[in-house]
Amino acid sequence: MTILVAYDGSADARAAIEFAAKHLTAEPTLILTVWEPLLVQLKKYPLAATGAIDPDTEQEAQAQAEQHAKEGAELAIAAGLSDVTYRAVADNETIWKTIVDVADEVGASLVVTGSRGLAGVRSVLLGSVSNHVLHHAHRPTLIVPPAKA
Repeated sequence: MTILVAYDGSADARAAIEFAAKHLTAEPTLILTVWEPLLVQLKKYPLAATGAIDPDTEQEAQAQAEQHAKEGAELAIAAGLSDVTYRAVADNETIWKTIVDVADEVGASLVVTGSRGLAGVRSVLLGSVSNHVLHHAHRPTLIVPPAKA
C-alpha cells in the first residue's frame, strides 16, 4: 500500500512529512502537490478576472507545483522515508477532492496532511482542506496539527 502525503510547501505540510517519517513504518510514499489552474480560479472567483489568460502564467504555476512536489519528496527522503515518489496534479474542482481522488487512484493505505489550525470564522470562510479530506476520503487520514509557537 501507499502513504499519500499532501504537500503545498507550507511549514504545516513540512511538519506532516516529518511526522509521517518519524512515526510510520516504511511503505511506498507519494508526495502530492495539487495546483489550481487559472481557469479553475476564475470560475471560483470571477470578480478577480482582469483580462486574457496568459499561457506562460499557467506553465509557471505548473512548474512551481512540480518543484513543490519534488521539494516535498526530498524532505521525505531526508526525514527517513525511502520509497518516495512525487506528483503535481492540476485541480479541476477543489483541492481536497483532488487529494481524495488521487488517494483512491493509488489505493493509499493512509492520507497524511498538515493543518493550518484555523478555527471559528476563519475556518468557515477559508474552508479546510484537511477537514474535507478527513470526511470524504473513506480511508485512514492523519492530520498533523501546526507546531506550537
